[in-house]
Amino acid sequence: MVGIVIASHSQKLAEGAVELAKMMAPEAPVVAAGGLEGGTCGTSFERIQSAVEAVDTGDGVAVLADMGSAILTTEFVIETLKEHDARLLDAPLVEGALFAAVKSQMGASLAMIQENCKCLRDFHKVAET
Repeated sequence: MVGIVIASHSQKLAEGAVELAKMMAPEAPVVAAGGLEGGTCGTSFERIQSAVEAVDTGDGVAVLADMGSAILTTEFVIETLKEHDARLLDAPLVEGALFAAVKSQMGASLAMIQENCKCLRDFHKVAET
């Protein structure tokens, strides 16, 4: 199965997204990589790196990041971990986490998850008036 990492500035936000994803896809390997040591907000290269390594079972790793430095740090982690097929998904954090977890549990490839997540960028929650 494709592993999934939720990279966020907030450990609580990352854990909440993992909780929702696991509710929909309990077998999917989804982990949180949020915040800094001591519970403060921020982005940790080491936490994201460890999370990618922990969930990579050979089918690749999809990483969803909340914003700014989480995206930049994730990109740096991916460049550094060349032995892992890890990819940053261009999707909203929570919706992407749910989608990726369900698709992973269904046996979708990393490339398929990455491509299919693009549709979430334009998903509207409220009808335009």
